[in-house]
Amino acid sequence: MENNLTTKEKILKAASALFSEQGYKNTSVRKIASEVGIRESALYNHFQNKEEIFLTVAKNIFTTPFANTNENLKESAMKGKQFLQKFTTQYKLLTFDKNSENMFRLLMIELFQNKELREQFMREFHNENIKMLSEAFFIMMQNGIIRSSDPMMVAYEFLSTLFYIRLQVTLLRFDSSSTNTLSTQFEKHVEFFWESIRV
Repeated sequence: MENNLTTKEKILKAASALFSEQGYKNTSVRKIASEVGIRESALYNHFQNKEEIFLTVAKNIFTTPFANTNENLKESAMKGKQFLQKFTTQYKLLTFDKNSENMFRLLMIELFQNKELREQFMREFHNENIKMLSEAFFIMMQNGIIRSSDPMMVAYEFLSTLFYIRLQVTLLRFDSSSTNTLSTQFEKHVEFFWESIRV
């Protein structure tokens, strides 16, 4: 499968691993190129600098769980609780993916030091997720699946708990503590949330 990756994909995969293991500052363009097996100059055919590589990797970590699907939002939203379960399952998979988790930890640190990363986080993760979820909740409200309310506030309420559980997992893993008690929190959140908004 590795052989089917483009050079750009190989660079991102290697960079993601290096960033998550060694941190942003300790990862050089030279190290990334060496890991991929290309010359440093060849890497610049794909990315301008280390920050661009980092921001591209970050985009993949912060992306909305449904970013790469071609599903029709209206059709998905009409499934109500099933839509929320699917969203949450994707979010959970991202949370417990080891490489994604290490990068998430690094990104939490870098957010306070990198303005462009903060802007990207707000744009790619926060705004996109809130927009997509609020549209889905609006569709559910219009079709009498859930109670009428401010769809954006409902989206904030739903997403904020998921993000908090993800942060908890990251903090526990940072101290090598067990995350077993949190593994079912995602599903419990959907159950509790659905009961509070359904008609």
